[in-house]
Amino acid sequence: MADPARARKLAKRIKQIVASALEHEVKDPRLNLVTITDVKLTGDLQDATLYYTVFGEALNAEPDFKGAAAALDSAKGVLRSLVGQGTGVRFTPTLTFVADTVPEDARKIEDLLAKAREVDEQVARIATNAKPAGEADPYRQPRETDPED
Repeated sequence: MADPARARKLAKRIKQIVASALEHEVKDPRLNLVTITDVKLTGDLQDATLYYTVFGEALNAEPDFKGAAAALDSAKGVLRSLVGQGTGVRFTPTLTFVADTVPEDARKIEDLLAKAREVDEQVARIATNAKPAGEADPYRQPRETDPED
């Protein structure tokens, strides 16, 4: 089991190497809009899981996750070689690429929050003109004690 600080440093270095390689070394056009978001290493530093996201070419364009996954899979050997050269560790970790769903999940949460705000505004508009259903003061008043009791 490696030191957690060492594992974090190695994961950060792997992220830098792979991101730089995707930008400068690998010439696959499907990887132009791929960004490495996070790297997780196993405790023995044998396996690295790289999380990536793909941005759409235009603001409303749908990102090509399948094409990016195929391109990353085909470039895995080159990227692993570059990681081995750049880190200098005895055993170069195997690379596994996983699509990062955080941006998509964040977008869904933002949509849900917008809907909740709309419903809250509707409730607030209805409540401004609302009147109590029963008495004006529905809470029970404390009983007055009779001095003779």
